[in-house]
Amino acid sequence: MPSRQYFIGVDVGTGSARAALVNTKGQVEHQAVEKIKTWTPDPEFYEQSSNDIWRAVCTVVKHVISNITRAQVKGIGFDATCSLVLIDKNGHPLTVSKTSVDEQNVILWMDHRAAEEADQINATAHPILKYVGGKVSLEMQMPKLLWLKRYLPYSFNNLGRAFDLPDYLTWRATGVDTRSLCSVVCKWNYDAEENKWNADFLRSIDLEELTHSNFSIIGNHMESPGKPVGSGLTKLAAEELGLLPGTMVSTSLIDAHAGILGTLGCQAEDIDEDITTRMALIAGTSTCHMSLTKSICFAKGIWGPYKSAVLPGYYLNEGGQSIAGHLLDHILKSHDSYATLKDKLGGDKYIYQHLNQLLPNIAASQGLPDMAYLTQDVHVWPDLHGNRSPVADPTLRGMITGLDMARGVESLAIIYLAFVQALAYGSRHIIENLYLYKRPQFKSMLFCGGLSKNPLYLQCHADICNLPCLVPYEEEMVLVGAATLAAAAFGQYNSLEAAAKAMSGMGRVIKPNEKTHELHDRKYKVFLKLMENQYEYRRIMHPDSA
Repeated sequence: MPSRQYFIGVDVGTGSARAALVNTKGQVEHQAVEKIKTWTPDPEFYEQSSNDIWRAVCTVVKHVISNITRAQVKGIGFDATCSLVLIDKNGHPLTVSKTSVDEQNVILWMDHRAAEEADQINATAHPILKYVGGKVSLEMQMPKLLWLKRYLPYSFNNLGRAFDLPDYLTWRATGVDTRSLCSVVCKWNYDAEENKWNADFLRSIDLEELTHSNFSIIGNHMESPGKPVGSGLTKLAAEELGLLPGTMVSTSLIDAHAGILGTLGCQAEDIDEDITTRMALIAGTSTCHMSLTKSICFAKGIWGPYKSAVLPGYYLNEGGQSIAGHLLDHILKSHDSYATLKDKLGGDKYIYQHLNQLLPNIAASQGLPDMAYLTQDVHVWPDLHGNRSPVADPTLRGMITGLDMARGVESLAIIYLAFVQALAYGSRHIIENLYLYKRPQFKSMLFCGGLSKNPLYLQCHADICNLPCLVPYEEEMVLVGAATLAAAAFGQYNSLEAAAKAMSGMGRVIKPNEKTHELHDRKYKVFLKLMENQYEYRRIMHPDSA
């Protein structure tokens, strides 16, 4: 009897590396997690180490294969945050830090040091910017590279390669510099329509150096996700990972994009299976709102349309919230009742569950028809870390109205509910903005990531966006997406789309509560007013910059 075949999915997130052993049906049989280190030398600066990340990757891969033979692993796929990795001309780490420590050679995706450089790039109004909703984000790579040229010229002038982290991992695994279309199209302003770098754009933003030597620093060999890279694992990488040399390695995906790949084929009764009528929310520290279309859709403030960034032949539109799970953690931990509640529950593991169970009881005690009405006079604009979509303004900040003198856990629960609702109003804002630009209507929303385990977050999205929400039974769909890449590269399925549909599995459905529809329509109007008011306050306080 032949031995079972497996694929490994590796996901490098903001604070940890994870690996999963995934079978051919998309089921996770074993997984592991290892923390990675982050330095914050200045406010808005977040730095990591590619060597530390690779160490963590090797640790988790060895762990998940500990009970099988190496020959059973037929391929490995990587996804990671869209962080910037610098390597010098000898292949060694090259600092991104004012500390000049070479170990700190990764600018984390959430680093906001390049705000001025992003503004400068956007001021060019170059035609290529239409593929990022009209504006690059300061989280993208060209603003960060321009910052490096200005403030760390030694590092910029000694660049051997500049990678998106997912592509660094495939290079480290294979020794072959193959860039995924996902990374270069979504974060590097690569022209997927013409299938080439736009040299005029790079010159216009003062990064002509990147055009030298046939664009070797930023890569000149692009492949679609799910394609084989080189000859598989090198002898050294195989030894470090505990796998066999030559094990198939796939071109990579950004972590959120692995989430949409993992979820897009998920099935449930009475849910439309057309992948173009689904919006996938990869909801964790931040949230990415991903959707695919066959025809091109340009939407202001929404990244994309990105051609073939996830699946060949499909355009990707990508909205997002810079903070989501991190926002809720911040709101809870900054409330004066958090410590008391944490002590009462014996830690913070069950705080969200406790608050979710408490809210209906508070509503019942006040005679309200639904807990959503607890916030009918409490309204939140949630962009404490700026707005990624659809306003595309990193300088926007959070707002709340309706504060009173109440204290205690019930007060915390209501504020928490208001912020969860605000995140859902932000998702509705993204959806309605896409509709303004003639994007076909959505019929469902798909969820994966840490926030998909929060039933309040899911129900608020179903109610506020008035769409059924589909949650895969398999919780680790980002890891499944990474493993799906490996399955496609190995040839287990005849295309990446076929692999995704075969490995996405089944899910449960959360339907909208029609009783709260009218309330949320009114609160959504207030939500938009908060944004208008914030800009009005700026005009009052800073009339010369208006």
